Amino acid sequence: MNLRLFRLPDDPAAPFPDPSLALREPDGLLAIGGDLEPERLLNAYARGIFPWYSEGQPLLWWSPDPRTVFTTDSVRLGSRFRRQLRGSGWVASADTAFDEVIAACATAPRPGQEGTWITADMQAAYRRLHALGHAHSVEVRDAAGALVGGIYGVALGRMFFGESMVSLRSGGSKTALAALATRLHEWGWPLIDAQVDNAHLRSLGAHSWPRSRFIEAMRPLVASDVPVGRWTSRFGRIPVGALAPPGA
Repeated sequence: MNLRLFRLPDDPAAPFPDPSLALREPDGLLAIGGDLEPERLLNAYARGIFPWYSEGQPLLWWSPDPRTVFTTDSVRLGSRFRRQLRGSGWVASADTAFDEVIAACATAPRPGQEGTWITADMQAAYRRLHALGHAHSVEVRDAAGALVGGIYGVALGRMFFGESMVSLRSGGSKTALAALATRLHEWGWPLIDAQVDNAHLRSLGAHSWPRSRFIEAMRPLVASDVPVGRWTSRFGRIPVGALAPPGA
């Protein structure tokens, strides 16, 4: 059993160790140190690795086994919630409020959790990725324009790596996820990485895949030649009632 924790060098272009060398306990912990420069972050995601640490901890890098994944054609919304959406007046868009979404994700209280892993440094790092066209948000607003939920993550090729989602009103986060999955499916992007399993994600249709399967599936998607840049125009606006058509 591997018990070695790799320390990353200062060079942001330095390669990461193979994810198969990650610890079993805690599950997926692979490396320590480095920084959150865009080059290092993009290299990490391209290998199925992501940063996750709390304030006061060193920078930790993870690749858990199994990996939690959504296929973009299988996000589930309950029948009662779909009926609510049809008359809600909510609308989903992309990259119109990235800063607002990541700040909300960082500050929203979560059951059983104290503090946040979305530290000030993490927020700054993903804002840099957003400015470079690699990180994106999907936001859901009500008829008055108030933010009710959102999700953000990193896109590489035809692969989306979800980082966090938030509800400011009941159902806001799962609506954002469903809108994201709908657009990605239309674009021919088959997967959304959800990183680590929990009951809420499973209730929305998430699957647990062996890490080896996840990495094998994401490699060709990451390698796809897809232009980077903001999604606002391409994503458009989705009246969320369209996510819950009658009879669905």
